[in-house]
Amino acid sequence: MQRIPYLGVALVVGCSGTAFSGFPNGAGDGNGGGATGSGGGSGGGIGIGVPTGSGGVPGGFGGSSSGSSSGNGSSSGGCMGQAANFVYVLSEQNDLYSFAPDKKAFAKIGHLGCQTTMQPNSMAIDRNAVAWVNYVEVDPASGKDTAGVIYRVSTKDATCEATPSVTLPAGWYRLGMGYSTDGTSSRETLYVASTGDPNGTATGGLGSIDLASFSLEDIGRFGGELAGKNAELTGTGDGRLFGFFATWPVQVAQIEKTGMTGTPVTMTGLQSPNDWAFSFWGGHFYLYTSQGLPMPVGHGSDVTDYDPASGSIHTAYMTGIGFDIVGAGVSTCAPVAPPQ
Repeated sequence: MQRIPYLGVALVVGCSGTAFSGFPNGAGDGNGGGATGSGGGSGGGIGIGVPTGSGGVPGGFGGSSSGSSSGNGSSSGGCMGQAANFVYVLSEQNDLYSFAPDKKAFAKIGHLGCQTTMQPNSMAIDRNAVAWVNYVEVDPASGKDTAGVIYRVSTKDATCEATPSVTLPAGWYRLGMGYSTDGTSSRETLYVASTGDPNGTATGGLGSIDLASFSLEDIGRFGGELAGKNAELTGTGDGRLFGFFATWPVQVAQIEKTGMTGTPVTMTGLQSPNDWAFSFWGGHFYLYTSQGLPMPVGHGSDVTDYDPASGSIHTAYMTGIGFDIVGAGVSTCAPVAPPQ
């Protein structure tokens, strides 16, 4: 997600203690290694199993992503290697990369082939490793968002479907996005967060995309101390949903699927960003942040590793990767505990 420069001023489009506060634990011990950094505290661990399934065409468009039954969820089992092994990230330059968090390795897949002049803004990945990418049209005179769509993109070669799958309604042009399973089943739902207009009032609400009708359902406003705030989203294979709130300071919180939020955890040492994205993989959260300065002045995004089990916040997990990340997506097939 991005800020939009307007009349020479960078305006926040918005996406953020006691460690692990507000994040309910699953069964199991949830222990595992990971990066360490500033921050402290302890938690009971995530400790949940890795979802399994079969079917689908990993990365391509052959799998079922519209769902074979009513409701919002996709019922494809998925969970091929591409879906489980990688996070996928989208650059401000419209390039798609895979990311292996445990290896600190990005690999460029290609330039997105979507036939649009809109700007890339956010991304989610389904169980077939297909990317769903939010593009936004901005009025150059006013800086206001005037349209928004979602395209399906192959994570095999970055090819894009000829026309967008979803045309978004007003107030939902610019999104945070993330898949989460429906409970512990292999069915999943694409959740979205409205970030409103970058030069107007942010709506700060949760919605979902019905993958049978490709329509948007408004679920409700965020509650608690994060009411009215904007979020980038990530979900898990055990049915949880989380938000990266680009508040001052940055915060992470679990989001109930009614829009209510748990107690946020402050990401100590992480400056509120200009470009930002969010993913969960292997029991850790990864926050991608950049101040959006043009090269060579800028150095690209930094990657923060937040381990909710130990409370560690490693803001220098990766620094200056060389390109600005505006979207990140991870399949609900991804591991929910650190790989052994």
